[in-house]
Amino acid sequence: MTQGWGADLLLGAVVLAGASVQRMAGIGFALVAAPALALLLGAGPGVVLSNCAAGAISAIGLATSWRQVRPAAMVPLVAAAAVSVPLGAWVAARLPEPQLFVSMGAMVSVAVLLVIFGTRVAALRGLRGALAAGAASGFMNSAAGVGGPALSLYAVNAGWTVREFVPNAQFYGLLVNLFSLLAKGVPRLGRPAWLAVSAALLLGALIGRELAERVPERRARTVVLLLALAGGLTTLAKGLLEL
Repeated sequence: MTQGWGADLLLGAVVLAGASVQRMAGIGFALVAAPALALLLGAGPGVVLSNCAAGAISAIGLATSWRQVRPAAMVPLVAAAAVSVPLGAWVAARLPEPQLFVSMGAMVSVAVLLVIFGTRVAALRGLRGALAAGAASGFMNSAAGVGGPALSLYAVNAGWTVREFVPNAQFYGLLVNLFSLLAKGVPRLGRPAWLAVSAALLLGALIGRELAERVPERRARTVVLLLALAGGLTTLAKGLLEL
């Protein structure tokens, strides 16, 4: 739990950054915020708060784009994630914090690099690809708070356009983070911290919407991924130093 207004404001600043880039680029809350939240709160509580906030910002974005969701395409992804989320929660609850930092940092860093290079994987196509991506994403989301890269890789290999990806990713993000919270519970924060997080989510959604109209999409996604890579490597280094 954070202590004092300074810590609560720092927590809010991290959530604000994550919410802004998510609303701007369609991806990125957990990639940007989860490593920082883990460093601020501890690996376990940080991941849980990331799940909570990422689900909320996905719901905000989905409010204006739900008509573009493709339910038939999302069923295998969501179903596979629902099965693997409890396993991710079980693993996260049993790993010592240094090992969890190492695992989280490594998963974020590798996943971001795969997305940056647009890796093509034959196994991530068709129904089997959707099940594999959903299972990997659900596990990573529950264990490390970062389920988006696996979904992004599936979308790349399935040939989705950006317009198809964003609303479906928001729909998926809402559900998979809800599954993760059901498996692990909600974060234990004081009232000032919750106020800071709530205000940051709303303000971040507004800022991100304005930025989306001014920043080219390709540039926005590049910034998000580079920030995520920096966060993943920092978390990995912290875990290695504490082993």
